[in-house]
Amino acid sequence: MKRLLKTKILIPIALCAVFLSTTAFKNDFFEIAKQIEIFTTLFKELNMNYVDETNPGDLMDTAIKSMLDDLDPYTRFMNEQDVEAARINNTGDYTGIGAKVMTKKDKLVIIEPYKDYPADKAGLKAGDEIIKVGDVMVSDYKDDAGNLLKGPSGSSINVTFTRNNETKSATIQRAEVDIKAVPHFSMVNEHTGYIVLSKFNSKASAETNYALRDLKAQGATRIILDLRGNPGGLLNEAVNVVNLFVPKGQLVVTTKSKVKKYNRQYFTQKEPLDTEIPLVVLIDGSSASASEIVSGTLQDLDRAVIVGSRSFGKGLVQRPKRLTYGTQVKITISRYYTPSGRCIQSLDYWNRNDKGEAVRVKQENYNEFKTKNGRKVFDGGGIFPDVTFGKTKNSTITKAIIQSNLIFDFATDYYYKHPDQDIVNFKLTDIDFNDFKTYMEKNNFSFTTDTEKALFKAYDTSVKENLNDDIESDYNALISGLKASKNKAIDAHRDFILKMLTEDIVKRYTYREGLYDYYKTHDEYIKKSTQILGNTMTYMDYLR
Repeated sequence: MKRLLKTKILIPIALCAVFLSTTAFKNDFFEIAKQIEIFTTLFKELNMNYVDETNPGDLMDTAIKSMLDDLDPYTRFMNEQDVEAARINNTGDYTGIGAKVMTKKDKLVIIEPYKDYPADKAGLKAGDEIIKVGDVMVSDYKDDAGNLLKGPSGSSINVTFTRNNETKSATIQRAEVDIKAVPHFSMVNEHTGYIVLSKFNSKASAETNYALRDLKAQGATRIILDLRGNPGGLLNEAVNVVNLFVPKGQLVVTTKSKVKKYNRQYFTQKEPLDTEIPLVVLIDGSSASASEIVSGTLQDLDRAVIVGSRSFGKGLVQRPKRLTYGTQVKITISRYYTPSGRCIQSLDYWNRNDKGEAVRVKQENYNEFKTKNGRKVFDGGGIFPDVTFGKTKNSTITKAIIQSNLIFDFATDYYYKHPDQDIVNFKLTDIDFNDFKTYMEKNNFSFTTDTEKALFKAYDTSVKENLNDDIESDYNALISGLKASKNKAIDAHRDFILKMLTEDIVKRYTYREGLYDYYKTHDEYIKKSTQILGNTMTYMDYLR
């Protein structure tokens, strides 16, 4: 009787209490309960009666991810491994071999060894392909092979890897790894300090604070803060970084949501470090979220000149919610707004076009806002620099080239062909660019444009309707023309491709730390920023 009471009465009551205590469930309780019951019965019948064996875990994983894909890219389910990865990203601490690793089907590729950490000390280099960890062949390992490299600090692991078509082995002693939010800071010249802030983990503001103090002690009277490529992170750390340059009590960002408790305003909480030092902030198309809060707020307050290209435009706030068995769901709960009232978000995932794609606000529909000094700024997604320097090339072809990993592979090949390369004066030429195009051809680089897909679909339909004899020659001519256009598109993106190649190659010789030193001499963004900061009138003119 007690068991019946628990099963039939107490559990449903408890579930109802949980549902009804949540705002969203209050309004749609019946519809939600109905859909859950439909899904539960469907899932049960499918697993009991389907003609072949099914894996309930895989089916549920697919169902959950497909459901969330219909919302936005940031609302997602996180299994135990995802939760641990998020913890590492937020804290910057983990135990391992100290290298960025890419998992492939039959190997683990070292993307970047961190200087003076275990993988580096064991002699591993970017491009090394680990094929065996201990006694386990990576190709035979069914789960995420990256887990094979994990283990307690001080423990050792033997790895077998290939390098430049030669098989080698090494013993790596795992250690605590501290991923810095500020991987580099130094003086560009006797008056200008340079700080690279690469992510907003829990150490971001403390490390930026330390870097700023150190540079001021070295004589810095102006600062370049580099947020290029920074994908964001913790909101409170973004507020704290802004707080280094603006007074206590200043509004930094507002979040707006349909859930009342998520409607918040975030103000600076501490006394600033320096409210007067001239400041330039660098951004690009990969500067997102917290990076956009920092750059957008400093722009709205006329506290910094923003240099670079339009930022990514991620203005959606996520919050993790714990589920059972160590899993979580990260849910988009609100939108960011800068002090002037601008919404940072660029893509509308809730009003998609006919293809189901998120749409960007058209320029004619941008809304105008005013900075503290009355300068015009606009919404429409992302932060528009005060000084637009270059343009982020994020076309279909550049995405395809990056995703193919051919830039990484070419850099590895280049490194072993030029062991004594002078990096101080390093600069790729048209000959190198043509070599890269030849390299792409040898490695069968190809990608299909939306235009080609549409043409193929039309031609395929003509075949089914027996009309292809009349249009085949025209179709082939169009495809040939598109191929020529794609080749021209690669040439049109020459500067962007050479920049990506240069960065990867320089890191091969000097690690990431050396790349930042290379930037100080060769990077056009930094040269422009130094020029702006070097002339007080020019700097102030941008902020008036």
